[in-house]
Amino acid sequence: MFFQHVYDKSLAQGSYLIGCQAAGIAMVIDPQRDVDVYLEIAKQNNLRITHIAETHIHADFLCGSRELAALTGAELYLSDEGGADWQYQFPHHGLKNGDVIKLGNLTFEVLHTPGHTPESISFLLTDHPATDKPIMVFTGDFVFVGDIGRPDLLEKAAGIEGTKEAGAKDMFQSLKKFAALPDYVQTWPGHGAGSACGKALGSVPSTTVGYEKIRNWAFDYEEDEASFIDKLLTDQPEPPKYFAMMKHLNKVDRPLLTSVPQHAKLTKQEFQAAYDKGTKIIDARNKVDFANGFIPGSLNIQGNNSFSTWAGWMLNYQESFILVCNDDQIEGLTRKLMRIGLDHILGYISDVNAYDVELQKADVISIDEFKTYLDKPDVQIIDVRGASEYEAGHIDCAENVFVGTIQDNLDKISKDKQVVIHCQSGDRSAVAYSVLARNGFDNVKNFSGGMKEWNATGGKTIAGKEASCSFA
Repeated sequence: MFFQHVYDKSLAQGSYLIGCQAAGIAMVIDPQRDVDVYLEIAKQNNLRITHIAETHIHADFLCGSRELAALTGAELYLSDEGGADWQYQFPHHGLKNGDVIKLGNLTFEVLHTPGHTPESISFLLTDHPATDKPIMVFTGDFVFVGDIGRPDLLEKAAGIEGTKEAGAKDMFQSLKKFAALPDYVQTWPGHGAGSACGKALGSVPSTTVGYEKIRNWAFDYEEDEASFIDKLLTDQPEPPKYFAMMKHLNKVDRPLLTSVPQHAKLTKQEFQAAYDKGTKIIDARNKVDFANGFIPGSLNIQGNNSFSTWAGWMLNYQESFILVCNDDQIEGLTRKLMRIGLDHILGYISDVNAYDVELQKADVISIDEFKTYLDKPDVQIIDVRGASEYEAGHIDCAENVFVGTIQDNLDKISKDKQVVIHCQSGDRSAVAYSVLARNGFDNVKNFSGGMKEWNATGGKTIAGKEASCSFA
């Protein structure tokens, strides 16, 4: 048997290529959209990709199953569980609980494991030349390392009301099916730490059934369904705005992108023409360089592992945009964007000083200066972290406006007061600062050290959902 785990750090997303070397064929589970990685793995190991499977209709990335099928001629094996509302709308081999996929000397038994979504399935692998007992299970967003899939995404991200409680009940039952598997079975999930598909995902890539039964909080409740549901639905992170579009695009027929696009560096004239038309600019430089001089109206989304997630929050799927990045960054950023379906890159520039545009500078302040703005009625302190982070501990008088939704909540931010924003360590507040600057807020200061520096220097925090001071 051949096995390789492919991991995308930018989305904390795992996919798998499993092959029968005797037959020279392979299956890919939950492929990312830039599929050349699987083609290269197969080529290097003398394998032909004949099967492509998905664990469910994904919300956090645009699955590359159809791109890979178009390039290889492989067949698609997708869930037909979950009822009429949860069916893929393009040709595929439909899978039901108990079905078996044969891949040479390997078999994959389909387990219907609803909870995260109604159609979710897992694949239980047996390597028959070695044993007739299962050795691995591929769980998708069902069971993670140290956590389980959240059932509230359909309601929060896709707007499908009344699904989270039903999903939590399904999850409670599905976990019994997982717990009944042999303890030694290796468990390979669809995501790791950093994914918004759970709230406490572990950073190691795999686990075992037995280890999760003693370590994962979800197995502590036995028959206490009510407490389990309450725990599962509490303090889940905000799902990125783009998740709703991913749910749609992964379900319906759509145009395919079978290679990584090559984007040109714009000439001075091309950039100026696009800028004059109001084309959005995504500046992927680090926050310090951005603060020292940025093109007015541009958004600072640093080109790190969180780039695609924040781009998904800030961009829509109809608008074209320009990237600011180095020449050696453009391919990597393009890959990150195509993995969530953001394909309308007009081009890129690398030097913000090369154009007839007067640059702006961000007003970044130290912790000492930040302290001078506390407890003042003419100052508004905005904490742009997530709600659960804020509620766990925040600076007194700080109000919570999450950076991902700040564009939709500009009315909560004063244009008459001095506004001071912060997050945990400066990355999210850099995004927020650029959003506010783009929308005409010229009275904003960014305490970039954030809660990390505040806590490290002994600053006091309070817990709760609201700022406590009377003028907040």
